[in-house]
Amino acid sequence: MRDIVFTRASGWIPNVIREDGELRLMLGAGADANHAPRTFTFPIGEAHLAVIREDLARHLLLWSAVLPLCDAAGTRGRLDEDAAVALLDPILLSAPADVDALFRHIRWDRGQLITHGADIDLLERGQVCAAMRTATETPNGKRAQEYDANRRRAERGTVLGPLDAALLKYTGQYVHGATVPRRMPDAVDPALLTEVMRVIATAEQACAGMRIGRDPRRGKRATDKRDWERMAATVDAAVRRAHPGLVDDAVRTVSFLMCSEAADRSRSAPMEDDEEPDGTFGEGARKTALSFTDDKGVEKEWRADGPRTATAVFWEFVEDRSAGDNEVFTIEDEKRGEGIQLHFYADSIARITTVRQGEGGADPEYRVEYSLVDGIGGYRTLVSAFVRGGCAALDQHGSWIADAAEFERARRRRDAD
Repeated sequence: MRDIVFTRASGWIPNVIREDGELRLMLGAGADANHAPRTFTFPIGEAHLAVIREDLARHLLLWSAVLPLCDAAGTRGRLDEDAAVALLDPILLSAPADVDALFRHIRWDRGQLITHGADIDLLERGQVCAAMRTATETPNGKRAQEYDANRRRAERGTVLGPLDAALLKYTGQYVHGATVPRRMPDAVDPALLTEVMRVIATAEQACAGMRIGRDPRRGKRATDKRDWERMAATVDAAVRRAHPGLVDDAVRTVSFLMCSEAADRSRSAPMEDDEEPDGTFGEGARKTALSFTDDKGVEKEWRADGPRTATAVFWEFVEDRSAGDNEVFTIEDEKRGEGIQLHFYADSIARITTVRQGEGGADPEYRVEYSLVDGIGGYRTLVSAFVRGGCAALDQHGSWIADAAEFERARRRRDAD
């Protein structure tokens, strides 16, 4: 038979129960092998119950000291009841100085005390009883998260100034640096908001006109890594130059915000059309019909009288089909007897031109030439040039090598650099 004798408003603070006539402290901590919460109990006396009822600070200090014993029990072990009972008198019935001395020699959970309002500076100085004068029954989990984040920064030698902290709070990265940044002006102290917006304006001006393109080779939501790095470096340099007092964490969160927003704009827009007229090729050189294929034999047709441009349709085809085992894509103009083959796994491309049509059962004769490609931007340039002007239009883009062995040596030299 189990009856609740005393409980506080916060459900996680340990309760006092009476079980088979015996007073016991009951707390939830950790999880079992199935990830369900574990519950532990151990015996207490009437004198302990009286303190727990009247003194929130002592109640929380006891909880903080018992939690490491629960952790030690793991997913299936038993709580060391003797060790838990041994904490009762020293924490609940001793003088504050003796409690402080005890906490200098035992393991205890600092986070729970901070969550419930303990003074962090006093805790750091070992004055745990004095620190608990500001304790509250209602928890504030964000407070402990911020403490942990600052502790991790301190471990790597980073100390935030007021503006640094305000910038991290503005982007929502004060607690979790891996969080996707967003604009949260309400999270910033109003006295610092104008200064924060001045830093943001510096970043916006630095990357005005820059964009982060899509990278269809890596799926529907992937963006160009080089574009991202280029924008981040530009913003980083401008912010450091205009605001030299900022720490690295603050500068990075601003550049991360600019890049994330640019990447989101790219992801939400239709696939880019690379076929900007440049006057290099006449309309007669443009393709009227093309077929796109991947390494799995899937084919897609494009015709000039359709609603979309060839480059947009091709890159959407790549976006839909590209995978770790599907990294070779071909564009063929059957009418003109030419095509290109993109090798995403090797950052290379081949252009294929029909030299002689097969007659009398003979196989056609082809000329195959290879070139190295510099990232997704290079691929886009080559695809656009081919669509506008065929294989001849590719002469001005890169060096073309007819000998496959020579090209492979060139590719290995590049990869070794």
